[in-house]
Amino acid sequence: MDTFSSLPAPPPMPPPMPPKARAPRFRRLRVLSALVIREMDKKFGRSVGGYAWALAEPLGGILLLSIVFSLALRSPPLGTSFMLFYMTGIIPFYMFNTMAKGVAGAVKSNRGLLNYPVVTALDAVFAKFVLNFMTILLVAVALSTGIIVGGGLHVNLDLGAAAVAFVSAAALGLGVGATNCVLFGLFPTWSNIWGVLTRPLFLLSSIFYTFESAPASFQAVLWWNPLVHVVATMRTAFYGTYDPQFVSLPYVWGIALGLFVVGAYLLRRHTSLLLDQ
Repeated sequence: MDTFSSLPAPPPMPPPMPPKARAPRFRRLRVLSALVIREMDKKFGRSVGGYAWALAEPLGGILLLSIVFSLALRSPPLGTSFMLFYMTGIIPFYMFNTMAKGVAGAVKSNRGLLNYPVVTALDAVFAKFVLNFMTILLVAVALSTGIIVGGGLHVNLDLGAAAVAFVSAAALGLGVGATNCVLFGLFPTWSNIWGVLTRPLFLLSSIFYTFESAPASFQAVLWWNPLVHVVATMRTAFYGTYDPQFVSLPYVWGIALGLFVVGAYLLRRHTSLLLDQ
């Protein structure tokens, strides 16, 4: 008798282990990266002209204000450069306005992708946020460098204050945009109402004047505009002698975070309803 035939059969080989699933956070990062690249291609295309327009829009506003007010005033409210003064007001406003508009349209512009379960409405919102933040950051660096170097200005730049103002404007735009992303979808008329309500915002954000130069009765109204606090913070970064005592960054961040929490909750709750609109 064969010796080997009397031995017990070897146990079956265990099935191969399934590949370990990647951590959800890395999947979210890949989704976000893909959405940012897609948004970049949609917004700027493959030509240099799209990126040039991102720089030309705020630059045009700065030049227009500088020319108009230099004809009426001998010197700007702060410093000696009209362009630098208006740049410190326009950049925070431009960040807020562009961010709020971009985030508000996140669901509408990505409706097709949101039908895939791997993509969420908040992914679309954060993709808009990242793209707008990076774009306007590059615009701000280019404009401020050009104005300071081209004008031969001596500026002791406080990068910390500039970063706080920049991020605060972005956070405020994110909060407003996230909430409006839901409201615009559920109540289309709100888009028109919002446009009318915010039209005077450029005049009420102390872009071409300082808060302290306004009449006391007007200051009491301006204080409630969080952009006034952001603009003043940005100006402290470029003007070392400017010390606005009225600024309350907790007030700004309270509004920004409160609106974002509300917007994020409504987005998670009503995504399917927004996609059906």
